[in-house]
Amino acid sequence: MPPITHISQLDLNKRYTYADYLTWQLDEWVELIRGRVHRMSPAPKRVHQDITRNLEFSIMQFLRGKTCKMYHAPFDVRLSKSTPNGDATTETVVQPDICVICDPAKLDEKGCLGAPDWIIEIISPGTASHDTKAKFDLYEENKVQEYWIVFPGEKSIATYMLEEGRYQQHGEFYMPGLIPVHTLPGFHVPWEEVFEGV
Repeated sequence: MPPITHISQLDLNKRYTYADYLTWQLDEWVELIRGRVHRMSPAPKRVHQDITRNLEFSIMQFLRGKTCKMYHAPFDVRLSKSTPNGDATTETVVQPDICVICDPAKLDEKGCLGAPDWIIEIISPGTASHDTKAKFDLYEENKVQEYWIVFPGEKSIATYMLEEGRYQQHGEFYMPGLIPVHTLPGFHVPWEEVFEGV
C-alpha cells in the first residue's frame, strides 16, 4: 500500500487511530478527534504568532528551573484512557497552540500521553467553533485542569478551571492587569504583555 502523503487519500468518514496517524507523511497538520481527521487551519497569521511568542516568553521565564515543561504546536498530545503503549487504541491526537505538562511521566519521545495541566488555544478565524466547543468539551472530558482561550480580535482571554469534572469560567480579561494561572501557583500573566505589538 502506498504511503499517505496527502489528506485526499484519507477517508474523512472513517475512524483512525494514532497508529494510523504515525504512518502518514502529510505536509499539513491534522488532528484526530475521537478517531476522525480534523484539518488544521493554514499557517497562523502574524498576530497569532505574536501572541504565541508573548505568552511563551512569560511562561518560559517562570518555568526556568522547575519540573513543568512548556510545548507548542506541532506537538502531539494523545488524549485517551489507554495502556502505557496504547498507540493502537488512541483515537485522539491534538496540537494545542501552547501546553504545560507538570508530570514528567506523561512525556515521551512522541510528545505527551495524557492530559496537560494547562492548555492555551489562540483563536483563528477558522478555528473559533472548534476551540470553543469541540476542544472545550474534549479537554474537559480528559481532565485538562486549566484551559485558556485567547481572542486576538477582541484582545480578550477567557480562562477556565476544572471543578468537579466541569469547566467553570474563572475570568474574562480584556484590559491591563494580571491574569492568574491557577495550575502554576504564584504565576500571573500580564494582559498587556500578551497583546504587546498586536
